[in-house]
Amino acid sequence: MQHNVLILDFGSQYTQLIARRVRELNIFCEIFPYNHFPSDLSSYKAVILGGSPFSVRGEDAPHPDLSQIRGKLPVLAVCYGAQYLAHFSGGEVAASNTREYGRANLSYIKENEIFFEGVSENSQVWMSHSDSIKALPTNGVKLASTHDVEFAAYKIEGETTYAIQYHPEVFHSTDGSKMLENFLVKIAEVPQNFTPNAFVEEMVAELKEKVGDDKVVLGLSGGVDSTVAAVLLHQAIGKNLYCIFVNNGLLRKNEFQNVLDQYKGMGLNVKGVDSGDRFLSELAGVSDPETKRKIIGRVFIEVFDDESHLIEDVKWLAQGTIYPDVIESVSVKGPSATIKSHHNVGGLPDYMKLKIVEPLRMLFKDEVRRVGATLGIDPELLGRHPFPGPGLSIRILGDITPEKVQILQDVDKVFIDGLKSWGLYNKVWQAGAILLPVNSVGVMGDERTYEKVVALRAVESTDGMTADWVHLPYDFLMKVSNDIINKVKGVNRVVYDISSKPPATIEWE
Repeated sequence: MQHNVLILDFGSQYTQLIARRVRELNIFCEIFPYNHFPSDLSSYKAVILGGSPFSVRGEDAPHPDLSQIRGKLPVLAVCYGAQYLAHFSGGEVAASNTREYGRANLSYIKENEIFFEGVSENSQVWMSHSDSIKALPTNGVKLASTHDVEFAAYKIEGETTYAIQYHPEVFHSTDGSKMLENFLVKIAEVPQNFTPNAFVEEMVAELKEKVGDDKVVLGLSGGVDSTVAAVLLHQAIGKNLYCIFVNNGLLRKNEFQNVLDQYKGMGLNVKGVDSGDRFLSELAGVSDPETKRKIIGRVFIEVFDDESHLIEDVKWLAQGTIYPDVIESVSVKGPSATIKSHHNVGGLPDYMKLKIVEPLRMLFKDEVRRVGATLGIDPELLGRHPFPGPGLSIRILGDITPEKVQILQDVDKVFIDGLKSWGLYNKVWQAGAILLPVNSVGVMGDERTYEKVVALRAVESTDGMTADWVHLPYDFLMKVSNDIINKVKGVNRVVYDISSKPPATIEWE
């Protein structure tokens, strides 16, 4: 992609949100660790320095090499980035008397500054730092203040460098997107040309060049990501794409056959492989969520290795990896901490001689859906809720048994069917049921029961990086709870998860 924005990650969980806000401006951006970014910056039009949980005054403070950036490219330094530029460029950063965290309002804005065009005094911003800038760096000019923070924003004369001690990317900074737009579009003059049509055109051309006449095998899941990846590849290489849909025994009820039926008429070459018993056998007795994910990833690759040998001269394995998978799976000193491993991210074992192609690797979920619409994929399929690659294994807390899988499949079907019949499905970004590793006392008829507890989870989100729980109607929750307890043998209690991400994740494991 041309006209990139480079975002340097210093470990803040907000870094992903910066990328989201930039993408919303139809500007392509990439996140790199502060200590491992491209040496060739010729295609970049601007750089954003992100936040960090570290203090610039600490011995373990991340120290980026900005020699090829400062004074050569427009720079926006956010929070830690702003303090780093001050602390190591002639200014002063000291510990705040009180931790500056949460909502604040701009009390002063320097007049006639392009960065603050369309932003009024008293605009709300979000602070999140325990240090504060006490003196500006050499050639620093104050641009904005809050009641408690004198140097909320500044610029450095002699270079196109702007710095802010708040987070423009979070929802609570009401004019945050406007400030990002002012910097990227008006100051850095970055073209706003990252559109679904442009992505499809460029990716199809890239796939044709990369893959050529080679054969590609792709794992279809029935979900949005793998489907869009398949259609993109099909446009590029046609009959040389071989799609395989693996039943890992952890899919939703009847999903294996339903998905195979769904792809009929799409022109894709799809083969169904029922390997449920193999996965469940490998998972027997395993409770640790990371171990479960790794087992599923390993067996998934083994199944593909078996199947790929049945296709003569296959050279590539295609995956529906998307950008949040990539971001959350990176963990080195400095960048965002690993939240969980992803079974579809990373290298293949040496014995599997397939190269990887990931056409959606740089897209967020909402961008994948827009690309799918551009490709003419059925809106009903594009509107399907995300479903985790490890399937129900990470919604069954503890060890996996066929009996637990059946219980959760039945519960999940009641819940999802209920959302659809009540017209709520499309108002929810992702929904599912979780089987808890506890039994509870109940009474059914004249008998005392001691049976399973299930939790229902429904969230609203844009891309899964952050999420809020959905306020489903009480009447709906009452009806679906009653249906689950009456229709699913082995369950006598239903609870509803009302936690948001962060601090909770969408999945329970």
